Amino acid sequence: MLFSRSRVFYGWWIVAIAAVGLFFSEPTIAVYSYSVFLKAASQDFRVGRGAVALAFTFHNLGTASLTPIIGYMIDCFGAKRIVVPATALVGLTAIFAKLIGAALWQYYVFYVALGVLGPAAVPVPYSAIISRWFDRKTGLALGLMSFGSGLAAIGYPPVSQLLIAQSGWRSAYAIFGTAILFVPILFLTFLLKEDPRRDGLFPDGVAPVNPRWLPGSQVEGLDWHQIWPSGTFWLLVTAFFLAGCSAHACVLHLAAMLSDRGFSPREAANAVSIIGVAMLFGRTGSGYFLDRFFAPRVCAVLFGLSAVGIAVLAAGASGPPAIVAAFMVCLAFGAEIEVLAFLVSRYFGLRSFGLAYGFSSFVLAGALGTYIMGAGFDRTHSYSAPLLLVLFAMILATILFARLGPYRFAPASSTALRVTAPASEVAL
Repeated sequence: MLFSRSRVFYGWWIVAIAAVGLFFSEPTIAVYSYSVFLKAASQDFRVGRGAVALAFTFHNLGTASLTPIIGYMIDCFGAKRIVVPATALVGLTAIFAKLIGAALWQYYVFYVALGVLGPAAVPVPYSAIISRWFDRKTGLALGLMSFGSGLAAIGYPPVSQLLIAQSGWRSAYAIFGTAILFVPILFLTFLLKEDPRRDGLFPDGVAPVNPRWLPGSQVEGLDWHQIWPSGTFWLLVTAFFLAGCSAHACVLHLAAMLSDRGFSPREAANAVSIIGVAMLFGRTGSGYFLDRFFAPRVCAVLFGLSAVGIAVLAAGASGPPAIVAAFMVCLAFGAEIEVLAFLVSRYFGLRSFGLAYGFSSFVLAGALGTYIMGAGFDRTHSYSAPLLLVLFAMILATILFARLGPYRFAPASSTALRVTAPASEVAL
């Protein structure tokens, strides 16, 4: 194995490879840069922002519909067999943006195609892999993995604005698609490894006391039929639905919102790069704290700060206060991937990780929140009313996260057995 003689635990190479995959992934153009494309597409099609935002709603509906299926496929066949071809197809689809004509429905079809392919090339497969390579350092590994998407969220918006100004938004999509098609494939094909136990390694690079973590042992966790009826599962679904609705609504309309408040198109695009900065803070910071503190308390702080940011934007802030508020909002948008993966692994284990992760409602809520924000603007010619609505949703999500109980699958200690009661004895 390449790097096998290195003193660095190979799991950290897996983190780096996953970060490269996330840098060149579907959300970098369909999500993180969408607010830059929103106004350009609206002007080109000569329709309101709500009509253009409906494309993202269709995108997220496609993503939400396919994510549970992709999660099940990951559990059955492995993440690598899913993520490599899906990444190539995302690149090809983005290149086909050059074929979009003057009809708005073609833009909808384009975004539906990205949404359908997205679940197989986003953090779902990567999180499943990282959760197998790490146990006591899961949060940190997930946070470092997301450096890729965080850096993409910093760099893609201003580059998108530059490409749109020079070549149009269709060519901008195609250029990004070319990079996605060719750059990450070699890393994913030859260097990405599914499970440390297949190569005689252990999670965190430390030999475990618990025999369940030995090579050839069964993956620890609950079956899907034990997960979905539990109160913990539906509490998570509800909390992530409300938080996702709020975060997506604000982030996806951020460039247009700042433009309305006096920012030039270039200044608004550069300001949107704070999404990436917030993602780096939110994801890496949340990963660090998730390993050291009780996760629901970390969630309450992160999503509570996001609620404060939404409140400031709803009050009509402009200039530097608006940027600071947007940064606070984006903390939640940045942390949701690590938080969700961490909570799923701690409350349900890894046996049905992909399916449980795939049934999260963050993406589905994003479809609703993005459309509500656009439709609310078209009706009132202001973002104030929809911002108040999503503020209430974020506050309620924060309260729900704080109500989560103790972990079912706590991290193993290097000096003690990882004692686990039979799944049938667990009251969720």
